Amino acid sequence: MTDLVEYRRHDAIAHIVLNRPEKLNAFSDDLSKALAQTLYRFYDDEEAMIGIVCGNGRAFCSGADVKQRQLRPVEEMKKLGGPVGREGDIRPPFFKPPVAKPLIAAVHGYVLGAGLRIQLYCDLTVAAKDAKFQVTEVVRGINGVPFWMMLTQRGAGAFADDVCMTGRMWGAEEGMRYNLVNRLAEPGEHIAEAQKLAREVLRNPPLAVRAIVETRRSALEEIDVRAYALRPRDLHLTEDFRESARAFVEKRKPVYKGR
Repeated sequence: MTDLVEYRRHDAIAHIVLNRPEKLNAFSDDLSKALAQTLYRFYDDEEAMIGIVCGNGRAFCSGADVKQRQLRPVEEMKKLGGPVGREGDIRPPFFKPPVAKPLIAAVHGYVLGAGLRIQLYCDLTVAAKDAKFQVTEVVRGINGVPFWMMLTQRGAGAFADDVCMTGRMWGAEEGMRYNLVNRLAEPGEHIAEAQKLAREVLRNPPLAVRAIVETRRSALEEIDVRAYALRPRDLHLTEDFRESARAFVEKRKPVYKGR
């Protein structure tokens, strides 16, 4: 069976590769668990000093697998507390890593929903100029609060209001203007540019870099905890959420009723 997340290391640089290209690397429960396991493998690899998270195929990540995650039976949704259960939670490997090694997101194509969250969790971002970003949670009728808070934490206040309430896509160059991208790359060159950035980081003493990573991740965790406390508790059980998921699968315009 093909690994859902590939792991390979070249010298001190580890590559953590989402590998579900036939689904544009859409997040299923299995892919979420595989990513968490691979991140822990990276942290345990004593030869790996920095990681690059990227995606095979035409996209970094197109968000959640709508059929598998968002069209779960209502009773299962109630039990899980949302579209993603505890086993599908990718936060712990980012917020409480055994070793605070830096991660670079090298993104291209679609960077939507769960893919955008991974990109924001990573410590640095290299984006191909063809990358398209979106808070799809808003479009799907579920909780977009963590995205708004992470975007505003980077100083993108008015921009965060815009993209979180309209649900529109934005490009890599616009993201660069609002402090959401560190380096731009020509299409197809995002991995090479990420490797170049990784080598710049590796010139520094690892413990000093890890101090920055640990502090940054702690700040993000505080945002996440606050966002969880503020989140609407039942959006995943609304008719509008179900309608959005069904309309997506059926390739039609949704009809919302505000309930």
